[in-house]
Amino acid sequence: MGIRRVMPGPCVLCGERRGVRRNGSWFCAVCAWRVGDAPDPDLPPPRVDVVYYLGYAERVKIGTTREPRARLRAIRHDELLAFEPGDRTVERSRHRLFAHLREGGEWFTSAPELLAHIGALPGSADPWGSYARWVSSAHRERL
Repeated sequence: MGIRRVMPGPCVLCGERRGVRRNGSWFCAVCAWRVGDAPDPDLPPPRVDVVYYLGYAERVKIGTTREPRARLRAIRHDELLAFEPGDRTVERSRHRLFAHLREGGEWFTSAPELLAHIGALPGSADPWGSYARWVSSAHRERL
């Protein structure tokens, strides 16, 4: 892997400025999109559903969305703990898994086992970077 440097311009998918130079091309350090490639403007953005984990006052909300930035703006929370790829099926599975911690609706007690699950999710250290990579991958699948 190349050395991370500042790219000539921001990534068209995620806006990141850091990049990696490989085989004569720049790639975004966050989402791995190749600089110079452009998403097809005639196609709608790809749908990438995520299950999100939000921390707020010793509780965790487990929900799902296909528009995480808009959804998270609408919910009071202290911290985005993680994303994982998935739709309502994955969300319902997590609700069942942690049903004994449910406080009401989609809110759960912030217990060690739930926090361990969240910490074990790939990309939990950088949820927005993970999301950017999933979106980038969905765009590449359409090329």
